[in-house]
Amino acid sequence: MNGKKLMKWGSNIVTTILFLVLIFMVFVVVSSKASGGEPQVFGHQLKTVLSGSMEPGIKTGSIIAVKPGGDMSRFEKGDVITFQKEKDMLVTHRVTEVIKSGDNIMYKTKGDNNNAEDMNPVLSENVVAEYSGFTIPYLGYFMNFTNSKNGAFLLLVPGILLLIYSGFTIWKAISEIEIKTKKNDTIENNAS
Repeated sequence: MNGKKLMKWGSNIVTTILFLVLIFMVFVVVSSKASGGEPQVFGHQLKTVLSGSMEPGIKTGSIIAVKPGGDMSRFEKGDVITFQKEKDMLVTHRVTEVIKSGDNIMYKTKGDNNNAEDMNPVLSENVVAEYSGFTIPYLGYFMNFTNSKNGAFLLLVPGILLLIYSGFTIWKAISEIEIKTKKNDTIENNAS
């Protein structure tokens, strides 16, 4: 009896995990496509770190959460910001100095792992978000793959696993019913 309960608990846990993975994958792909490439969670954008300039705090291949919007001239020395360096290139570095020039505010920035500050100061207009302090190491490699052409395939994997597991569970339940039916038939035949 204990073994059956344990198997049932295990079965429920596996089913729940596969279902949650499926839901997570749907969320990641739909969110990525809806926001133009980067998923959003509770107003935070998830960005993939592609270089080691902020190590050891933010490792290459990590996912970080950044908060877009607000007054981009509010940052102070020590804040970590994400800014547009080139047309399609975002960089997340630490502010080392705030430069006020009339109405303009610029930031000198530096990667924690870099020896020198970045060459050009960043205009406050080029800042797109502030790093929220949330990091998941190495998940960025996975997220980059989900955004690729082959990434949509990942949606199928948990669904296929869930179907296979469901088929196995149904097959096992039918086998148990057949065994009970055969036992009952044997008992009835012996009683006659």
